[in-house]
Amino acid sequence: MKYIVCETPGDFKLKEKDAPKAKPGEALLQIKRVGICGTDLHAYAGNQAFFSYPRILGHELAAEIVAVESNTKNLNAGDKVVIMPYVSCGTCVACRQGKTNCCTNIKVLGVHTDGGMQEQITVPIDLLLPANNLSFEEMAIVEPLAIGAHALRRANVKAGETIAVIGCGPIGIGIMKLAQLQGAKVIAIDVNKERLSYAKSKIGVDHTVVANKDAANQVKEITKGDFATAVFDATGNKFALESGPDYMAHGGRYVLVGLSKGELIFSHPAIHAKESTIMCSRNATLEDFEVVINALPEFPTDSFVTHTVGFEDMITHFDSWLQPETGVIKAMVEL
Repeated sequence: MKYIVCETPGDFKLKEKDAPKAKPGEALLQIKRVGICGTDLHAYAGNQAFFSYPRILGHELAAEIVAVESNTKNLNAGDKVVIMPYVSCGTCVACRQGKTNCCTNIKVLGVHTDGGMQEQITVPIDLLLPANNLSFEEMAIVEPLAIGAHALRRANVKAGETIAVIGCGPIGIGIMKLAQLQGAKVIAIDVNKERLSYAKSKIGVDHTVVANKDAANQVKEITKGDFATAVFDATGNKFALESGPDYMAHGGRYVLVGLSKGELIFSHPAIHAKESTIMCSRNATLEDFEVVINALPEFPTDSFVTHTVGFEDMITHFDSWLQPETGVIKAMVEL
């Protein structure tokens, strides 16, 4: 079977190998779609944390079951399944608390271990969610949206709150739409005016703010002096991450969803005065995936998936997806 491997930063190779064989407790899957996310782009560029080479990328996956043993999920050959790509140990301190998303021994497909940029893959049955009612495109965006669902659950966002989301990339857009479905009002913040326009026209956010020196004042004005009761960073950009508390209300929560490789600096008096709650949000759980699967009928998948290419054409198109001027929101590889 064919697969694409990132040998070193900036270097993809199309290769062939034998198809895998499922072990007990695993299913053999045919990959149908692979969504391209910031993790893949950063890995290709050589600036992704928790990463080593060579690596087969791909963790936003839509698949069909080729073969599976009898299982309690009643999954059968031919079923369409979403893959939760976080393999947890089940025994560490985090797993014992139900926080499998931050397992001390976590292995994320396409990051710590080889992912889905290959024709077939084997995956533990426990990580599969039935999705016969979804299109392959919808299935492949469940994972990035689940990251947003998890962040909202971490922050315990309630109906009627006004939240701010920094970054109108795929993760930020997911947070915005899911927050709206929970009854929250959303302020979208970004440097890219086209992305802000998309957030307004397709996602329906209440307000958009260009991330400049006056951004905090604009948030203050929108909220009649209160600022946002919850702020989410979905950029991973150091400057954006450090600016988050500026948009946050007293008594508010700041959720770091984006990941930066370096150190962050906050003014202690500023965050202390607000009795800030600063938290990180990593990956997602099966519960978050289920929330997203149920919410997908309300999500604008057609406009969200902006670029689709065939498997063998991916290598020649990947560089363009690093360029903002191409208008990429979500690129997808079709097998």
